[in-house]
Amino acid sequence: MSTGPGAHSAPAPNSHHDTVTDDANATTPGPIEAPGDAAAPPPGGTATAGTTPGPAATPRTGMFSSLRIRNYRLFATGQVVSNTGTWMQRIAQDWLVLSLTGSSGAVGITTALQFLPMLLFGLYGGVLTDRFAKRKLLLCTQSAMGLTGLALAGLTLSGQVQVWHVYAGAFLLGLVTVVDNPARQAFVSEMVGQRDLRNAVSLNSANFQSARLIGPAVAGVLITAFGSGWAFLFNGLSFLAPLTGLLMMRTAELHKVDRVPRSKGQLREGLAYVRQHPELIWPIVLVGFIGTFGFNFPIWLTAFTYKVFHAGAGTYALFNGLMAAGSLIGALLAARRSGSRLRMLVGAALVFGLLECVAALSPGFWVFAALLAPIGMVGLTINVTANSSVQMATDPAMRGRVMSLFMMVFMGGTPLGAPLLGWVTDTYGPRIGFLAGGAISAAAAALVGLVLARSGGLRLKIDLRRGHPHVAFVPRRGAAGVAGEAPEKELAPAA
Repeated sequence: MSTGPGAHSAPAPNSHHDTVTDDANATTPGPIEAPGDAAAPPPGGTATAGTTPGPAATPRTGMFSSLRIRNYRLFATGQVVSNTGTWMQRIAQDWLVLSLTGSSGAVGITTALQFLPMLLFGLYGGVLTDRFAKRKLLLCTQSAMGLTGLALAGLTLSGQVQVWHVYAGAFLLGLVTVVDNPARQAFVSEMVGQRDLRNAVSLNSANFQSARLIGPAVAGVLITAFGSGWAFLFNGLSFLAPLTGLLMMRTAELHKVDRVPRSKGQLREGLAYVRQHPELIWPIVLVGFIGTFGFNFPIWLTAFTYKVFHAGAGTYALFNGLMAAGSLIGALLAARRSGSRLRMLVGAALVFGLLECVAALSPGFWVFAALLAPIGMVGLTINVTANSSVQMATDPAMRGRVMSLFMMVFMGGTPLGAPLLGWVTDTYGPRIGFLAGGAISAAAAALVGLVLARSGGLRLKIDLRRGHPHVAFVPRRGAAGVAGEAPEKELAPAA
């Protein structure tokens, strides 16, 4: 549901014969151009790498079409092992901090420290991603992330761990993530090309959520039986899998794009590019609100487990597993869709916020637990829809910088939201904290939806007659022509 020019365009697919050496990166399509603006220069007057865009690529059908590609299969296999370890460490880290301090606010501080580097340095990670070979960057970042897990395992298993050690480990992991996240996001298009990009993004999310089903369950058993240290150890060793997959890839089969040479003003150029493309701005704005206020589940789930239901690490792992099950369903459903619309993003964000409000007020354990699966499913829909729509609407030469901005806003807001909502949760109780996050998310979705409708010359129409769409966006009187046509297609309900 884009409202700006070029919203319905996608970069052209690569030629089947494109090859690349280890130092080359991603796909070759050029910038997205608005109708009638084919000759317009890129922001800042600097020509970007890539070829002239062609017609929009038609995605392959099939839920698992990206897995036909060998390089992507290697990547996905390594990631499912590593992601399992990552989820084990997340559960162990949150529970260890809660055990050491007894404070939901301390869990919020840990989460904030892990995402603070993304807020401070996230855009620079995107510049590095556009400038260097992404495969080599990932070899470095994945190795560093494994070492942080092993260091925390050593401290915990030796009995020397203190809460400041966990804080420091979270911050160091966040520093590595500044480069790892945009590099991983942009590397997907190198492996699969533009035609399979949306499917691969969805399968990445399914991969992550599959690991989320396994990781918390295993972590709950390990923590209960042996302590948190073994979960940290497994996470550190799990990075051997993605490193092996990266080393086994056939670099000649990666899709080629010219790397961006080092020059002044590249960061400003990326920001200017996003500012001039409304189809990029609004998904980023919305996920910023959702990421800052709506995705603070380590705080809320630990608080509900510990303070509301008076349970242990096994229940916390169960809650994460239920949310992961819903997220996995959402990811697989997203993999079947051939397009990304902003109306789906806005609608999912609104439902997500309302579900959080209902969960916050749920009267009992099983009602709360049952709501976690749909919350996970809708939350994943937000992530995949925003991610894929932003990637497919971005010039490959700008993709690293745009995705770093996307991840900075989505994850970098956590250092602001997590301590605040952690304080609200500690001061007024878990239910009020969860309710606040859901209410802000729903309000942000409603506001962005209204702004998009207004900018597209649309108004909200409510029709209670049988056989008619009950709620729809229709053109305002006097709003005609091209300005209203594209938004109407995107905002109006599907037939």
